[in-house]
Amino acid sequence: MRDGWIIYAIVGVIGYLLLWRVATEWKVRNAEAENQRVSVLILGFVALVFIVVQGVRLTLPIAAQSKTISVFAAASMKNALDDVNEIFTTRTGIKVVTSYDASSALMKQIEGGAPADAFVSADLKWMDYGVEKKVINESARINLLGNVLVLIAAKDSKIDHVDIESGFDLAKLAGDGRIATGDVESVPVGLYAKAALEKLGVWPSVESKMVMTVNVRAALAYVARRQAPLSIVYATDAKIEPGVKVVGVFPDNSHDPIIYPVAATVNDKPGTIQYLAFLRSAAAKSIFEGYGFSVLAKPTS
Repeated sequence: MRDGWIIYAIVGVIGYLLLWRVATEWKVRNAEAENQRVSVLILGFVALVFIVVQGVRLTLPIAAQSKTISVFAAASMKNALDDVNEIFTTRTGIKVVTSYDASSALMKQIEGGAPADAFVSADLKWMDYGVEKKVINESARINLLGNVLVLIAAKDSKIDHVDIESGFDLAKLAGDGRIATGDVESVPVGLYAKAALEKLGVWPSVESKMVMTVNVRAALAYVARRQAPLSIVYATDAKIEPGVKVVGVFPDNSHDPIIYPVAATVNDKPGTIQYLAFLRSAAAKSIFEGYGFSVLAKPTS
């Protein structure tokens, strides 16, 4: 059906030629007959144009569909990636439909057959999992961005600056309140948070105070809505929420490097590789850095 317009064009041309033959063999006896012959030629031309236009119109939905790609991306990417996608679509005409959630949840959906063309994870673990399950095209995989793990409080909180170091009293800072972060068993920010708290020797004292959320933006919302006094999120999340402030930064050596890999899936549509290349462009780099990400990938020309 993608070449259906060609069929319409052929039919139109054949019809026009038949009318042309009739008109040219028409024996003209007077001015009225001549006018009739001209009318037939005009009618045939109009019919040809109509048939071709209809054929093109009927094939447009297929063409439009081929110019849409689906991207599954970590929740912390939302604001920056929305901006990048807008520019990509403007420049290429390829629409990007993006689903945001915890990397763990998105990868499980892809594994289950969800129609994703590209995957952006907030850690290496879930990208590795996708490669292992043969749903990720490893040859189209790159480490795109980096981030920082931070402790946040409400903008008007009395907690102002916390030296995050071995043995710091996080439980005391939380008081009777809770500490929100992603699920420490699966959500990347939760995995980083638990690893850092264990490395610093404070996990046992705060484990009972932890609130496990479905993704990092949900953990951010706990503090923004005053549902918890503290939360552990990424620096980029804190930057986009005016209701919170960063009160402490976790040492880099307290957890694995926060790396955002991106890759095409094994069932990616045309346009996906072009999209992955654009994520490494100067335009995308400027946007990512503006939101506080560090850019790890070598830029494309």
